[in-house]
Amino acid sequence: MPGLNDSEAHLERARELSLHAHATVFTGLFFREEIKAYYDSHGLPAPYDDTARRKIMPETAEQRILDTFHQAQTIGEASWGTLFRKTSCGVAYAWGEPDYNGHYGIRELCDICPPEQIAQCRKAWVKPDLATVTREARTLGATGEVEVNDRAIVVEGLDEPPRYALQHGFGYQCHDRAKPHHYRRHGRAPIGWQAENGTA
Repeated sequence: MPGLNDSEAHLERARELSLHAHATVFTGLFFREEIKAYYDSHGLPAPYDDTARRKIMPETAEQRILDTFHQAQTIGEASWGTLFRKTSCGVAYAWGEPDYNGHYGIRELCDICPPEQIAQCRKAWVKPDLATVTREARTLGATGEVEVNDRAIVVEGLDEPPRYALQHGFGYQCHDRAKPHHYRRHGRAPIGWQAENGTA
């Protein structure tokens, strides 16, 4: 969060703590209306101008974390522990399991993962059969076209809990067509990203 835990000292402390953890995850803030109201009622400066339904992790904040991580890795003696972008990836790694959320389909998330974890996730990640997915999605109340592409199952008319049921059941990402996950910005709000699709 800008101004709260994003200073160089905070990043250095995170690095130190990461050396004693099974995995370290960096993620953004769910800056929802309720949190904004809390800030306002206590006279605190809001970390962002707008609220969002997804976590806010600006591109520059991610890049600062990654630069710090990569610089430490090149020094060797001041290295980081194992770093992940997604909580389920860190949890799965700590337990020696493939990611139960099927994030392997979103390859750009994996560029900082340990090779052995990528291999484990790759082995477990199987593109599900469209007819089977469609049947399950319809049972949960999906409307419209059901799609299975190389990144995710895409559905219409399902809130998060039934989408998670599909996602965890198939070990394959499940997205709402009306709320797409963009390249590099997967599961994040557009706040702090210059390009709509996360590429530039």
